[in-house]
Amino acid sequence: MNFIRFSDLCASGKAKGQRVFIRADLNVPLDDSANITEDTRIRASIPCLQMALDAGAAVMVTSHLGRPAEGEFKPADSLAPVARRLGELMKRDIPLIANWVDGVDIKPGQLVLLENCRLNKGEKKNSEALSRKMAALCDIFVHDAFGTAHRAEASTYGIAQYAPIACAGPLLAAEMDAISKALAKPRRPLVAIVAGSKVSTKLTILKALAANVDQLIVGGGIANTFMLAAGLKIGKSLAEADLLAEAQGVMAAMKARGAEVPIPTDVVCAKSFAADAPASVKAATDVDDDDLILDIGPQTTARLAAQLKAAGTIVWNGPVGVFEFDAFSKGTEGIARAIADSSAFSIAGGGDTLAAIAKYGIEKQVDYISTGGGAFLEILEGKTLPAFEILEKRAAG
Repeated sequence: MNFIRFSDLCASGKAKGQRVFIRADLNVPLDDSANITEDTRIRASIPCLQMALDAGAAVMVTSHLGRPAEGEFKPADSLAPVARRLGELMKRDIPLIANWVDGVDIKPGQLVLLENCRLNKGEKKNSEALSRKMAALCDIFVHDAFGTAHRAEASTYGIAQYAPIACAGPLLAAEMDAISKALAKPRRPLVAIVAGSKVSTKLTILKALAANVDQLIVGGGIANTFMLAAGLKIGKSLAEADLLAEAQGVMAAMKARGAEVPIPTDVVCAKSFAADAPASVKAATDVDDDDLILDIGPQTTARLAAQLKAAGTIVWNGPVGVFEFDAFSKGTEGIARAIADSSAFSIAGGGDTLAAIAKYGIEKQVDYISTGGGAFLEILEGKTLPAFEILEKRAAG
């Protein structure tokens, strides 16, 4: 992907004395007393802000917080807690500016936080009038919020259309680089792991990947549907019988390319969905009518681990079993350890995936962990994200 990097503008001195508008993702969780309960996103935004300050820019940063009604300010929607926490972390006073669309008084070396951008009328619908007003505030627009990259809104897309310069901040640039390396120019074999409860929620992802990957490992309820499509009995396991034709289509598409959807040869079953339910390992051909499949078995885990260790690139979205229950966590742990041990370039994303990575302590062994949620899933679906599209367009002139 060809795009302008904010780091290059700073290194070349082009940001000095300029008004820089940064769209960050500061959408942190708050408790009922408006206290921040987890500040990872705030911490992650600081390198971009510090980069701009070190370059001698006048720095404005904004973000959404929650889902406020446009034009209707409520104290619960305010970025005031974010301003306080950001000030503590950066050891400086950070003013919070309300009603900022028509102008912001700021000088080089200053940093201000602009109030919740979703309070502005026209934000979500990418109003041209609002976008042009935002663009008029700055000399350089920096998109550094991958979590919003799949939304064409005024503060993410419109401003990038009209600002004199539009570029990617370090967080967004890292995502763009990792995604390009994993999907646009992958080292082969390319192995994708797609797991979840329902095929229907990830059907477009499965179809998109089936046209590109060398191995498509499915897990969770999705694997149960594929097992059923392959003619195996799955007892009372979660599955979508109405999507068997779709699953068979994905397998056929892979087979036509000489690729594969590996079907489990053994599974871990229980009679009930509970952490203390007795677990039994069975051949995939021996599942009883009252069995629930809650994990892949050791034989399947070993086979998939071998494929992952031989991979050139790995894309991971979703645990392959009910890893929250220890008796049904061995499959996901085996997959996680194999990814950690593999020399492949690995990229992982999705909330449950991040939880599994944290549980098994392999953060440093996964090459890139995407925090984008919906944006990451849309990339896997083969979609071009609005943020990527506009930044590439602006870079091309």
